[in-house]
Amino acid sequence: MGGAFLAAAVLARLGRRIGLPTIPLFILAGILLGPHTPGIVLVADPHELEMLSALGLVLLLFYLGLEFHLDDLKTGGRKMVVAGTVYLLLNVGAGLGFGFAVGWGTSEALVLAGVIGISSSAIVTKVLVDLGRLGDPETRPILGIIVVDDIFLALYLAALQPVLSGADSLGDAVTDGSKAFGFLLLLALAARYGTRLIGKLINTRDDELLVISFLGAAVLVAGVSDWFGVADAIGAFMVGLMLGNTSSGDRIRTLVHPLRDAFGAIFFFAFGLSIDPGDLPSVVWPVLAAAAITLAMNILSGIATARVYAFGPQAAAKIATTLVARGEFALILATMAAGAGLDERLSPFIAGYVLVLAVLSPLAAGRSHWLARFLPGRREPATPEPEPVRAGSGLA
Repeated sequence: MGGAFLAAAVLARLGRRIGLPTIPLFILAGILLGPHTPGIVLVADPHELEMLSALGLVLLLFYLGLEFHLDDLKTGGRKMVVAGTVYLLLNVGAGLGFGFAVGWGTSEALVLAGVIGISSSAIVTKVLVDLGRLGDPETRPILGIIVVDDIFLALYLAALQPVLSGADSLGDAVTDGSKAFGFLLLLALAARYGTRLIGKLINTRDDELLVISFLGAAVLVAGVSDWFGVADAIGAFMVGLMLGNTSSGDRIRTLVHPLRDAFGAIFFFAFGLSIDPGDLPSVVWPVLAAAAITLAMNILSGIATARVYAFGPQAAAKIATTLVARGEFALILATMAAGAGLDERLSPFIAGYVLVLAVLSPLAAGRSHWLARFLPGRREPATPEPEPVRAGSGLA
């Protein structure tokens, strides 16, 4: 674990000197020091970091919840649902069409619909943090789309599981979906009506006790969410949403930073460990085609979201490029597909597709003003991009 931390830090620091984002560098560190490339093998079995990787995802989404205020849901809930629904229709629909076009099978097409249709909460969060955009107006719809994506994913995974396992009982699928939806509803009610009580329970002047309390709450609810068939990430997000609106919210945001950065780096490093570069040449053309489709659909959804919120082309470009990334949920679907014995080309395709977009998203998001020149709409006054977070203040 120490080697993983240091390798990620050294490579990210070197990359920062030439202006590269940290996410693809952490992934590259995992590829170079994993079991699938020659040279030093730091981690022979990617599963050895599975728990730490899961903790990284939980903390990234917990922090995302801290930044997403309940007032945003109250005042912009309808716009958020419209923007998220448009995003899903465009991207999931394109993914399903692509899945049938490649001809790998119906179950494979359903998996590809989820892989191509749902953005990466972890990478999107990291991009927003690195670019200093958490306070920007267009960040609220971006986070709203992520929330809608995650809720859809929870229901999608519940519905897909019996299909992949070969279950022919519609009742099982309905039961799993109802259980997931019921737990989501319970979390939503707790966030809406229980914030004051939760704030009193967690409030303490001792930073040590506060860290233990919010970390325990986030991890526990994430684990319970997973048991109910809801993505652990959405459980952590809801805890962050609750605690961010308490009197301790500002202190929690400060205290969680080093934990988020450290374990977030391990999450991306562990992702790199799972990629075998030798498998990628066989699926290079489908990967490039899917990446092009994803970019096109995200541009369309960025334009649509900007119109819903009355934003201009610059905001549309930021929304489109930030949401391009695919990541942790695609890997979950890849694991499910492998366990179900689906087409063996799925795993290398998903790995290559996620890697391409994980590299493209932070690079494109930092240069979104280039895309804005070609998008329709009223031009906003030009504003310079903020400097990326330097090593020592972000995941580096």
